[in-house]
Amino acid sequence: MPNPVKRHSKTRRNTRRAHDFLQQPAASLCPQCKEVKLPHRVCPKCGTYKGREIVPIEEIS
Repeated sequence: MPNPVKRHSKTRRNTRRAHDFLQQPAASLCPQCKEVKLPHRVCPKCGTYKGREIVPIEEIS
């Protein structure tokens, strides 16, 4: 395997690594129970999406 003849500059290395950081996932609030949830998904706490109950959540007694 051939090796690079010239070394890359720090600017070129850092430009390549500019997109390697981790991003926090987007979050929104559920309009029913005000819990944090992922957008465009059913709320895991109350089971509603766009004002309708999609997943019935049974109360723990």
